[in-house]
Amino acid sequence: QVHVIESGGGLVQAGASLRLSCAASGSTASTSSMGWFRRAPGKEREFVAFISGSGRPTYYSDSVKGRLTISRDGAKNTAYLQMNSLEPEDTAVYYCAVNLRGSYSDSSAWNYWGQGTQVTVSS
Repeated sequence: QVHVIESGGGLVQAGASLRLSCAASGSTASTSSMGWFRRAPGKEREFVAFISGSGRPTYYSDSVKGRLTISRDGAKNTAYLQMNSLEPEDTAVYYCAVNLRGSYSDSSAWNYWGQGTQVTVSS
């Protein structure tokens, strides 16, 4: 069993930055892939970013590439999502996923999820 807790969301203005954290605990957390997804109001959950258990490779959705950066601290079993140049379209609940068993962009392929953290970007 892996427990996942996200933090770092908030309300910011367009152009600002935020850093989300995802802390995972459990027997396989230190070697598991981790990913970020988001769900905007009225939309389906969508893939945002992926990082492997070793820290490489990383993958991003086209909509966030160049603005968001995923990283991880293996010693802390924590992944981060650095979000720069935020846009109102980034407003969503951001979810962390841990332990992949299929395609990284497929939300059904992840075994463990956090409760989500709200990010709101005002124009």
